[in-house]
Amino acid sequence: MALPGLGRALIAASKLDQATAEALFRKAQTNRTSFIAELTGSGSVSASDLAHVVSSAFGAPLVDLDAIDVLKLPKDSLDSKFCAEHRVVVLSKKGNRLTIATADPGDQQVAEKIKFASQMGVDWVIAEYNKLLTLVEQQTASVSKAMDTIIGGDFEFDDELVETATAEPADKNNGDVEDAPIVKFLQKMLLDAFSMRASDLHFEPYEHTYRVRFRVDGELREIASPPVAIKEKLASRIKVISRMDISEKRIPQDGRMKLKVGPDKVIDFRVSTLPTLFGEKIVIRILDPSSAKLGIDALGYEPDEKAKLLSAIGRPYGMVLVTGPTGSGKTVSLYTCLNLLNQPGVNISTAEDPSEINLPGVNQVNVNDKAGLTFAAALKSFLRQDPDIIMVGEIRDLETADIAIKAAQTGHLVLSTLHTNDAPTTLTRMLNMGIAPFNIASSVILITAQRLARRLCPHCKLPADLPGKALTDAGFLPDELDGSWAPYKPVGCSACNNGYKGRVGIYQVMPITEEMQRIILAGGSALEIAAQSRREGVRSLRQSGLHKVKLGVTSLEEVLGCTND
Repeated sequence: MALPGLGRALIAASKLDQATAEALFRKAQTNRTSFIAELTGSGSVSASDLAHVVSSAFGAPLVDLDAIDVLKLPKDSLDSKFCAEHRVVVLSKKGNRLTIATADPGDQQVAEKIKFASQMGVDWVIAEYNKLLTLVEQQTASVSKAMDTIIGGDFEFDDELVETATAEPADKNNGDVEDAPIVKFLQKMLLDAFSMRASDLHFEPYEHTYRVRFRVDGELREIASPPVAIKEKLASRIKVISRMDISEKRIPQDGRMKLKVGPDKVIDFRVSTLPTLFGEKIVIRILDPSSAKLGIDALGYEPDEKAKLLSAIGRPYGMVLVTGPTGSGKTVSLYTCLNLLNQPGVNISTAEDPSEINLPGVNQVNVNDKAGLTFAAALKSFLRQDPDIIMVGEIRDLETADIAIKAAQTGHLVLSTLHTNDAPTTLTRMLNMGIAPFNIASSVILITAQRLARRLCPHCKLPADLPGKALTDAGFLPDELDGSWAPYKPVGCSACNNGYKGRVGIYQVMPITEEMQRIILAGGSALEIAAQSRREGVRSLRQSGLHKVKLGVTSLEEVLGCTND
């Protein structure tokens, strides 16, 4: 009979005879238990002797688990169920290697499974079997308690959304989407993302690896590296609950889903799939309806910027444009304005692709190009429905821009977005689209450009010792460096992510004055408009960001990273 390495080591150390070892090994096979459990359960070898023999035989260090604090152990390196099943505990994670406590380092199958599940190397340390069992139980209980705290005792997907666009593919792949480990993995990822205040989840398949990344405070962080084998099942599961066609894998698809995490708490997600070389990349955006109700003060507008914006949206007609790249918070800014304007006596209609935030009292329309419901078509319909305020998700073409401008010229307040770098270039972008200068001058009343910068953690930020030249090179004026303030730098603590916690808006709020209208009508360039805005006291994005640095809200590195000179 071929004894395991552990049995041979015990016999060599004279802790066990051949016959007893073979009998215990046969018993373990019959009962489908581990050899080490039979050894300690029978009393043939004490847990202490066993640990010392194993440590000596395998050349692995011995560790006392009584000194380990279960709350400080790494949580996300290996699944707690896996650890409980194989009687292992992850003690630390350094670089691409895990230090794992075990009682039997000779079990090669467990080692290979760990390497496969974590995509990391393994360094064994030896622990006494009875103490190992106790720590595994404590860790499992700790993880369960933590998950219960996150989900509030209730955890389920919205039943109305658990269906596909076509019934036939769903039946065909039912075995895939009902795979319990896949369901639990997806649920854990979604809840972890929500608890970490992530804005997006990225599921990315590659040739030999599969990774999951969260965007936290604007920065992508790798969270998990599950086996490549799950990519098809995971994609099917996500597509089922997002009402997508799971039989179609050749073209991008969009969908939505909801996750119930308590009696009164439902999280909305927007889902996008993209066929890549090695499978479907899936991005899930977490939509927070409460973000539009935080109020304009929570967005980070300075008092003068806030006054200009409130004055513009308080006008009876005209166009207000919000510009910036994808993910810069344009939608939240627009909905914050709509929330202020949303009164019983006002008719508000919005056209978006798709609608991200649900706001009661606002008539929201999702555009559908395939069905012919474009932004232009939606705008034409709005104008026949006696609107007071119109919000267009994005002005993409001349037809949409033309209708929006005519609406702004005929007694309606129009809010919309454009993808431009700053406020002055927005006007030249509209000219390039083919809009006549006199139409721009007579309709646009304010343009705000914005970026999102990570906010410094108030608990651990420290003054940064930066040379004066670095500050003046960034854009500070020499007379601003009077010693009355100091820039701060990120440090990092248990309450934040590498020294940052949350994000704050950086804004360039530019009202269109009569002088700017003259420049537009004369066919002036973005440089001329920018020069005029500076004369009128409008801060550029860089200047607005430097003001946030001066207030200690964000770091100089953040501002330099998201704004130009």
